[in-house]
Amino acid sequence: IMTNIFDLLARILISALFLINGIFKITNYDGTVGWMEGFGIPGFLLIPAIVIEILFPLMVIVGYKTRIAAGGLLLFSLLTAFIFHFDFSNQMQVIAFLKNIGLAGGMLFLIVHGAKDFSMEKKKKYVRL
Repeated sequence: IMTNIFDLLARILISALFLINGIFKITNYDGTVGWMEGFGIPGFLLIPAIVIEILFPLMVIVGYKTRIAAGGLLLFSLLTAFIFHFDFSNQMQVIAFLKNIGLAGGMLFLIVHGAKDFSMEKKKKYVRL
């Protein structure tokens, strides 16, 4: 049972950053659009980014289509690392880049292993009468 508890805790912890950032993007919408456009990314892409950062982490936490959600977050993490945090002359950007790479690694782990028993994906064991 401890494995299942730790699995759920890990899914919550790795998803928290995305959720918090998604909420921040909503509360600081105009500022985030300006920041994105400063990198040459169209501001309208903020809406799908918010959806990804809120929907996929919730799916990971509850264990619904975990591998698909983790795959989306893996791609999101890599894209944002290379688009927004690729300035290796700035130590804070190096840290942000490595954080995104680490998150991508965690998502790869979820893709490979999926969620454990404390999830909506848990295989039902039916007894045949």
